[in-house]
Amino acid sequence: MVRYVVYGAGAVGGVIAARLHLAGMPVTMVARGEHLERIREQGLVLDTARGRETVTAPATNTAAEVDWAGSPIVLLCVKSHQTEAALGDLAAHAPAGIVVVSVQNGVANEVAILRRFAATYSVCVMLPSTHVEPGVVIQQSWPTPGILDVGRFPAGSDDTAAAIAVDLANAGFVSEPRADIMAWKYRKLILNLGNAVQAACRPGDDADELVRLAQEEGEAVVAATGIILVSRAADRERRGDILRGRHREADAPGGSTWQSISRGTGSVETDYLTGEIVLLGRLHGIATPVNELLQRAASELARRRGQVASLDAAGLLKTLA
Repeated sequence: MVRYVVYGAGAVGGVIAARLHLAGMPVTMVARGEHLERIREQGLVLDTARGRETVTAPATNTAAEVDWAGSPIVLLCVKSHQTEAALGDLAAHAPAGIVVVSVQNGVANEVAILRRFAATYSVCVMLPSTHVEPGVVIQQSWPTPGILDVGRFPAGSDDTAAAIAVDLANAGFVSEPRADIMAWKYRKLILNLGNAVQAACRPGDDADELVRLAQEEGEAVVAATGIILVSRAADRERRGDILRGRHREADAPGGSTWQSISRGTGSVETDYLTGEIVLLGRLHGIATPVNELLQRAASELARRRGQVASLDAAGLLKTLA
């Protein structure tokens, strides 16, 4: 039986680790701080619409303490700005031929992994989940926790991708191997351009307009660079009615960037979401004022540990005029 190392047992990684464990697959979690302490003392609590379940599985804060016998598969679930530190830890302690799967938002992680590990895979993450309390992760979708399609990086599929998809499906996720996984991840990147607005700005029509402008700008930049991404229609069809939230939309907790600011972590992955569009624009001589603005605003709010969703979207819109 394949073993998994879930490196980064936060919102996404915690739900995946819990569901794999509950499906009978051996899992080791890598976490940190008070979250790790709670997991070690009490187990990881998975909160779902059906209730709470406690998962007791090995947990550590470093790859040095992982049992690497049999070469388990690594599911890398840290935020993009934490990837380099995680890869340094893995490179120092994991077997060179290990399989590393990016289960992350953004599109820069796979290249970073491939520099260190030849067997690099990628997952397009559609998994509504929350982690704001140490030792607890919340699965927001029920009964299906999420959609986790997987492919080889930079392209293609193989028996390993297919086997990972089977294991994820056995754990309750919708998952299938995809040879064009990065085209799906670029579509997800466009959707994630709204993360900075949700995390930084008070909700309302002006915030909605900022999201629209950021996504429109991102779509134009990606198209101009010739990068292939799946259509909005294909993405909507794939999601269908699979992801069913447990909260009314108005009461639902925010996404990953919102959660980082809410927890006062001091950093966010915005540089790898809106910042990815900014980078593409600069590489190809295309102006990206909306995403540059949001990149600065969200990152600064995180650095000063400001209150989540506290900025005035109308004020930010005026600076674009």
